[in-house]
Amino acid sequence: QTQFLSLSLQATMSRPVQARRLEGIDKNIWVEFVKLAATYSTVNLGQGFPDFPPPDFLKEAFVRALSGENHLMHQYTRAFGHPPLVKILAQFYGKLLGQDLDPMTNVMVTVGAYQALFCCFQAFVDEGDEVIIIEPFFDCYEPMVKMAGGTPVFVPLRPKAPKDGKLMSSADWQLDPAELASKFSERTKAIVLNSPNNPLGKVFSRGELQLIADLCVKHDTLCISDEVYEWLVYDGKEHVRIASLQGMWDRTVMIGSAGKTFSATGWKVGWTVGPNRLLQHLRTVHQNSVYHCATAAQEAVARGFQRELELYGKADSYFVQLPGLLQQKRDWLVQSLDAVGMKPIIPEGTYFLVADISEFKSDIPDVPNSDEPYDSRFAKWMVKNKGLAAIPLSGFYCEAHKNTYSHFVRFCFAKEETTLKAASDILQKWKREKSSP
Repeated sequence: QTQFLSLSLQATMSRPVQARRLEGIDKNIWVEFVKLAATYSTVNLGQGFPDFPPPDFLKEAFVRALSGENHLMHQYTRAFGHPPLVKILAQFYGKLLGQDLDPMTNVMVTVGAYQALFCCFQAFVDEGDEVIIIEPFFDCYEPMVKMAGGTPVFVPLRPKAPKDGKLMSSADWQLDPAELASKFSERTKAIVLNSPNNPLGKVFSRGELQLIADLCVKHDTLCISDEVYEWLVYDGKEHVRIASLQGMWDRTVMIGSAGKTFSATGWKVGWTVGPNRLLQHLRTVHQNSVYHCATAAQEAVARGFQRELELYGKADSYFVQLPGLLQQKRDWLVQSLDAVGMKPIIPEGTYFLVADISEFKSDIPDVPNSDEPYDSRFAKWMVKNKGLAAIPLSGFYCEAHKNTYSHFVRFCFAKEETTLKAASDILQKWKREKSSP
């Protein structure tokens, strides 16, 4: 037995098992804050998913796919996308872009937009390539670039204070044209664009997109355009697809999501749209990683898009109704936050609203010599002591800039009225406690 123990100790691996590309990217804000919310929160406005159901027509389509006579709905379909889904996506986006799209070569279905992003970085980014990321950014962009061997180059949206004491809008956060231009070089392989932007809710204007497009054309750079919130724009704003601008179709991969489009984040159906010369390389990554996406979910999403194509622009369209519903929820949360002194930045799109927490600094104990950004400590304190979960904005910045934007938190307003009312009640009670001697 002693001899066996000795052999087993010798057999313990001493060489590193972790691939170098994983170094420094093991921490994830969602793992930490989702666990905190599950443990402490009574109201979760943190993670970005609706707590209301998808539309009935979509649920019914999924039920029909699962319970119908076509048993092939339970088996593999075409690896790069279920034929009915890629066909309707080609029709739909062809109409939006003014392009004649081939469903087999210009569209690829992925396991959510998340896998679409992963395919892009793996397919396009080589060792030493630079990828420009606009801050604040959806947090997976940075580790995905690094895993592909690339170097992320960050350029921030800079806030400009509004006049006349008005609430700030996400439109007040803008790129500095000279600063953006300075980030492009011969090493720049791609820029990641996220409009409408998570976490800020910024919808990039046509002029801002033209600035990015001109630099992409000048430097022969790809654009990875994350447009998962494309239908969720408010106040009559227009979502402009950068692929529709001159010179951009040939160098852009558009990414979409049924999760955000149809309020069904758990279905994990996403897609890419772009020229075959780009998508052929995404297909190589896709076939050698997940290979295939859930057939029945793709069938249901195809039915959903068929309905929306027939109702395009009409009052009954879900793509018309959902932003109207969410704009009301946004306005409710704006008023609730403003009433207690958390200054909201009014988003032009998405599920999200960022609020300035500066006036609450006296409530949260300071931690001397802490490297942790203030907003992270605030969000942890708030969920543990008030039961309200939100996400610190610093989690959407690179390490060097986390402490520059550390007095904001992000709330998700894609929630039932009862959830938002419960959040408002927590905030009102907190305000009363603050003001009482």
